[in-house]
Amino acid sequence: MSMRIIAGTARGRKIFTTPTDIMVRPISARIRQQLFDIVRPRITAAYFLDLFAGTGAVGLEALSRGAQKVAFVEKDMRCIKVIEKNLAHLDFAKQASVLRGDATNALTWVLHKTGVESFDLIFLGPPYRLADNTPLFLARSTLLHIAQGGLLSTDGWIMAQHHQKEEPGAVPGLEMFRREKHGDSRVSFYRRAPAA
Repeated sequence: MSMRIIAGTARGRKIFTTPTDIMVRPISARIRQQLFDIVRPRITAAYFLDLFAGTGAVGLEALSRGAQKVAFVEKDMRCIKVIEKNLAHLDFAKQASVLRGDATNALTWVLHKTGVESFDLIFLGPPYRLADNTPLFLARSTLLHIAQGGLLSTDGWIMAQHHQKEEPGAVPGLEMFRREKHGDSRVSFYRRAPAA
């Protein structure tokens, strides 16, 4: 499947994709377009975190549109090689950190590895199911780790892509303020909950 950067300095440039035998569900161009239309006023000079990065398409789009720094978190070494290839191809390597790790576990290590105090925008696009079709429902646990780890800046936003059958629900420390529908996908937007 051919993927390209939608807008910004690398508009129209090709993104290398992962081998077909890897269980990666690339974000569609339509969802990516809407996502960045919504966060457009916030992207310039932002610190952006792309969890379950896969090919890195979301973080690469953020860099093209003016993000100051993007950290990509991915556990599959084959995906990491694709992300690094894309960064070199688009000349974004100096603005990026590619971290090998499991985004379903505690995430405080991301701040230590990147030297960033917090992130202005965080995207998570976890896999929906295993190879045998067992549903995974990883969005809520990842949101909990983000909140507990203090990864989100005071005015930051989280964009959580999940299956329509998964309801992340209320997350301590966060509040959901928007949801977009795309086929069987949903993107739920969270920010820090107001202090009690």
